[in-house]
Amino acid sequence: MPSPSSAAQGMGTMSNQGMIAGEHPTTRAGDLAAGKASYTTFCAKCHGDSGKGDGSAGVSLQTKPRDFTNCAEMTPMPDDMLFKVIKDGGAASGMSREMPPWKDAFEDPEIKDLVAYVRTFCKK
Repeated sequence: MPSPSSAAQGMGTMSNQGMIAGEHPTTRAGDLAAGKASYTTFCAKCHGDSGKGDGSAGVSLQTKPRDFTNCAEMTPMPDDMLFKVIKDGGAASGMSREMPPWKDAFEDPEIKDLVAYVRTFCKK
């Protein structure tokens, strides 16, 4: 099975079909509805409904959850890094240890859906 980064790199020659218009150039078309449902259930508690890192559970963390609406931070971050942070947790990528790994909760396609949905918060 190809890695998320190799799969995303393979998308570079495709037309806009299979990509999310206006989003990060390597974003694979994920199921945005499924990504939103997972985000609302599992991520919004810390990252907030609007992705600003202002969820109710996030206030008790030492490190403020990432603000997905901050395009200056989010745009240069590759999808494979977001995928890894969700799957393996923040510590695996040198980020906050308070971001837990979700590899036991989500299959890889579901994580790709989450990455695609998280990308929708950055509006340029």
